[in-house]
Amino acid sequence: MKEKAENKAELDDYLDNHYIHRSNWLRAAVLGANDGILSTASLAIGVAAASDLREPVILATLAGLVAGALSMAAGEYVSVSSQTDVENADIERERIELEETPELELQRLADIYESRGLKKETALIVAKELTEKDALAAHVRDELGINEMNQANPIQAALASGAAFTIGGLLPFLVTVFLPLKSMEYSIYGSAILFLIILGALAAKAGGSKIGIAVMRITFWGTVAMGLTAAVGYMFNVDVV
Repeated sequence: MKEKAENKAELDDYLDNHYIHRSNWLRAAVLGANDGILSTASLAIGVAAASDLREPVILATLAGLVAGALSMAAGEYVSVSSQTDVENADIERERIELEETPELELQRLADIYESRGLKKETALIVAKELTEKDALAAHVRDELGINEMNQANPIQAALASGAAFTIGGLLPFLVTVFLPLKSMEYSIYGSAILFLIILGALAAKAGGSKIGIAVMRITFWGTVAMGLTAAVGYMFNVDVV
C-alpha cells in the first residue's frame, strides 16, 4: 500500500513538470477570457462609434457581458456533456465486448502494442498482464484513447469558461465606465489589445508554448474583430438613446 502511494506521488510530481494535464481547463479558461475581452470590447466599440452618449455604451457592454458569460458556460457544458456521453457509451460498449469476446479483445490489445513497436511475444505478454490487472481500464486507455488527463468534465469546463468570460469582459466594461467619453472607441481598443497581450502571454506560459507567437496570434485576430465592429458602428453613426 505504501509503495503504491509512493508511486502515485512520483507520478504526480512527474505530471507537474508537463503541460498536457492542464489542457482541458486551460483551453476553457483561455477561450472564455479571450471571448470575454474580445466580444465585450468589440460590442462596446461598435456602440461607442455609433453614439455620442456614455449610457448606451455601458448598457450594451453590460448586457453583452452577462449574456456572453451565461452563453459561454451553457455552451461549454452542453458541448462537453455531449463528449462525455460519447465517451461513456464507448466505455460501456467496450465493457460488453470484454464480457462477450475476451480473447478477441486481448488480441486486439496485443495488436495495438505491437503496432507501437513491441515484439509480438512481448506485446501479448503486456496485454495479458494489463488485462489481469484491469482489462477495461487498459482498453479504455489504449484502444479508445481516454484517460484521466483528457477525460471531459462538463461542470469544470462550464465554470472555467463562464468565470473566465466574466473576468475578461469586466476589463473593457470598466473602461467604458471610467475613461473619458471622447475617443472612447480608441481607449477600448488600446486597453483590449493590452488585455489580450497579457492573456496570450499568461496562457503561453501556463501551456509551455512560445509567448511571442501566442501574443501575435491573439493580437492580430483581436484587431480584426474590433476593427470590423467599429466599421459597423461608424456606418450607422447615430445617437442611440
